[in-house]
Amino acid sequence: MERVFDRVVGLDVHKDTVVACVRLPRGDGGRTAETATFGTTTADLLGLRDWLAAHQVQVVGMESTGA
Repeated sequence: MERVFDRVVGLDVHKDTVVACVRLPRGDGGRTAETATFGTTTADLLGLRDWLAAHQVQVVGMESTGA
């Protein structure tokens, strides 16, 4: 059986920012996306945590490249 997650987010981690894009179900059976950018200070990362919790995110995928 294939497992399907309804609420997922992708994070793109940079030195000074984290860009998050969450995909959520719509009432009509479709999907919607919302993107937000957060800083990398402790306060900003706590804001990211709260944003993820508010969207009831189930799974996080993260991408980060170093220069």
